[in-house]
Amino acid sequence: MAIWLIRAGSHGEYEQKFIQEGRVYVTWDELNLDLSKLQQRGELTAEMTQRYPEAKPKAVLNWVSQVWPFAHEMQKGDLVVLPLKTQPAVYIGEITGGYHAETTGPNPFFHWRAVKWIGEAIPRTHFGKDLLFSFGAFLTICRIQRNNAEQRIAAMRAHGWKAETLAAPAKTATATTADVEAADADLDELARDQIAALVSARFKGHGLTRLVEGILKAQGYTTYRSPEGADGGADILAGSGPLGFSAPRLCVEVKSEDSPIGREPVDKLLGAMTKFNADQGLFVAWGGFKGNVQKELASQFFRLRLWTQKELLEQLFEQYERLDEDLKAELPLKRVWMVASQDEVL
Repeated sequence: MAIWLIRAGSHGEYEQKFIQEGRVYVTWDELNLDLSKLQQRGELTAEMTQRYPEAKPKAVLNWVSQVWPFAHEMQKGDLVVLPLKTQPAVYIGEITGGYHAETTGPNPFFHWRAVKWIGEAIPRTHFGKDLLFSFGAFLTICRIQRNNAEQRIAAMRAHGWKAETLAAPAKTATATTADVEAADADLDELARDQIAALVSARFKGHGLTRLVEGILKAQGYTTYRSPEGADGGADILAGSGPLGFSAPRLCVEVKSEDSPIGREPVDKLLGAMTKFNADQGLFVAWGGFKGNVQKELASQFFRLRLWTQKELLEQLFEQYERLDEDLKAELPLKRVWMVASQDEVL
């Protein structure tokens, strides 16, 4: 059983398509040919060189190394790992069929394999740091083998995708040129994982509510935070103006657990908004949301916002300098500038 990393667009734009259709796709634009009819990698190199004349030869070889295995090396029973961009979670599927080509498109969905999703919305925190390093590769498609990845993921599957107890190896950031999946690791994503781990450690349970309140204060809101325990439907009430009497008035619920949240708690927040006479609501779910919760609540766009770990960290970074000094002392961060990687992956 091999483990394959596959991405659903550089920004996660195809994630719902992959998940809902039970398929994984190669998402290279204009690559409308049947890969199964090609006998040698060199034939694919020639095809991609012709289709992408402005691409450098090294980039073409990089793309071939990703596209070729999708048709010629993946097998029924192999597992695919789909790290989500839209929330801090990972989907894992089992390949249930062979390679399919639909040369009529639509573009760019010319190539696909059927999968059965056997691990849905698994929190990233359940995986060891070294596995997350491999998941952070810039490659769109690659095989993951380092650090006994295949055996460890099989063990997680056997235990219902519970968090690994294995400590990450000390030298997780060391990679060789033979480790294709570690090439050009997404350092930004790896840094977010480290920061997320620190937030989880220092703001457990009701502590995450305190951090969210700090961010809202930094945004200019006057707040009331419910004491730990029963909150009457809202963890935080926030209003504009020096006394908090001005609109918009927010009703905020915060869930710190790693598991994704379903529709029912969000509906309860909508009810609490009426109870507290709030104009708008904010639901913060550290572990993200199940299935189509965000899509189903599109009708509440002008009343409700849903934050996963991703949105919370974005607001933390944006407001960090305005946070209370005590919060910054608990969460010491610094901005680091670096030369951007030249991403050659479509």
